[in-house]
Amino acid sequence: MSSAEVEISRTKAWLMAARPQTLPAAAAPIIVGTGLAADEGVFAVLPAVMAFVGSALIQIGTNFANDYYDAVNGADTEDREGFTRVTQSGLISPEQVKLATVVTFGLAILTGTYLVYVGGLPILVIGVVSVFCGWAYTGGPYPLGYHGLGDLFVFVFFGLVAVTGTYYVQAAAVLAEPLATTIPDGTVPREAIAASLPVAAISTAILVVNNVRDLETDAETGKRTLAVRLGYRWSRLEYVAMLALAYVVPFWFWLEAGFGPGVLLPLVTLPYAAMVARTVCTRTDGEALNPALEGTGKLLAMYAICFAGGLAFL
Repeated sequence: MSSAEVEISRTKAWLMAARPQTLPAAAAPIIVGTGLAADEGVFAVLPAVMAFVGSALIQIGTNFANDYYDAVNGADTEDREGFTRVTQSGLISPEQVKLATVVTFGLAILTGTYLVYVGGLPILVIGVVSVFCGWAYTGGPYPLGYHGLGDLFVFVFFGLVAVTGTYYVQAAAVLAEPLATTIPDGTVPREAIAASLPVAAISTAILVVNNVRDLETDAETGKRTLAVRLGYRWSRLEYVAMLALAYVVPFWFWLEAGFGPGVLLPLVTLPYAAMVARTVCTRTDGEALNPALEGTGKLLAMYAICFAGGLAFL
């Protein structure tokens, strides 16, 4: 094999470890938070961009950590039907994946220094906790994902915190002085919290598909995800409930928060959501659920774009 071929194969291996198909979970909160900020007149370009960079780095760092810790903890086996894990398969050494985890989280912290300057102490606390939980999802003495807490982690940090935080740093840049020690007035409105719920719900649904696919192998290796604890029936109900929450929220914005009917634009994605949900509710094999996992990620991206457009422009 030539050196060029080796380099290409290693590049592909690192892309597999980073799992770019999960990046909609990092981009969607920024898109929605920025759409709301534009509607409220507090849009700020640089805080929005830096929020996306930090969110993407935390997502990738979490993916690296999952790849490493699932392998060393024995949760990844040859029977697993999901996408290839580079540590377990031997494509990249555990030491290199662990180092990549540390470097990526370090870059996320470095990126966050600007956001701390803009948003002050609240962003410092959110950033530190987010990085810690990204590592603790599969690492540490009590891995969150191994004890049924992964769904809650995703709902909170990739939904509530990410969307509200994106709005907050832009609003703080416009309305407040740098390095605030408390949350300035007007930077966390109820609309920002409400707008975070669909992103939180669909992001959680992505994890549900992943865990339903791996339910049996996770149970065999002692990884007690929420899907393992609930079983197929209730996990599927969780998936449907998350999607239902996502499609209820726009009606709140229209009927209660005074937004125009354009905020209902995410409803155009409902047929696609129903198609993916049908697969999740009827299949257990990786051949069907791997595309459903990617499909839920695409749904999140489409929903976020439609929702942000409805908030900001319609």
